[in-house]
Amino acid sequence: MYTRIYKLMFPKEASDQPIIYRLVKQYDVQVNILRGEITPQHEGNLILEFKGEADKVRAGLAFLKEQKIGVELFATKVSRDEEQCFQCGACTGACPVGALHIRRTDMAVLFDPEKCTGCGHCVRICPVKAMNVSFDQLARVAS
Repeated sequence: MYTRIYKLMFPKEASDQPIIYRLVKQYDVQVNILRGEITPQHEGNLILEFKGEADKVRAGLAFLKEQKIGVELFATKVSRDEEQCFQCGACTGACPVGALHIRRTDMAVLFDPEKCTGCGHCVRICPVKAMNVSFDQLARVAS
C-alpha cells in the first residue's frame, strides 16, 4: 500500500466541485483529511493522506493536475520521546515496514527512522503518545 501526504490548493473556481469524491470513486484512492480550509467561491487548502496502489495514486494526481489543483508533497517525520516510551511494544505490531521492532535478547523496542515511511500507525496506537509525527513541505508536484 502506497501512502503519502499531500497539500492540495484549490483555486476558487474548483472549491465547490466534488473533486475528492471523484478521486476516491474513480481512482480508488483512500483519503484521510488531516487539515483543511475550503469555502465555496474562495481559494482553499487541504492536507490529505493518500493511500492506495502507487499507479492509482499517480493517476489520481494527474487528475488533480487536470482540474488545476495545486499539489505539494509533504514528508513526514516520526520521532519517539524516549522519556515517555515505556517499551510496551504496541507500536511494533502496527509498523508495516519494520522501523519499530523488538530486540529479542533484551526485549527493547528499537526505532530505525531510516526505515520509517511516516505512515503514522505507531502514533495512533501508542498508549502514552510517545510517538510523534511532524510534516515538512517538500516540493510542488503539480500546478
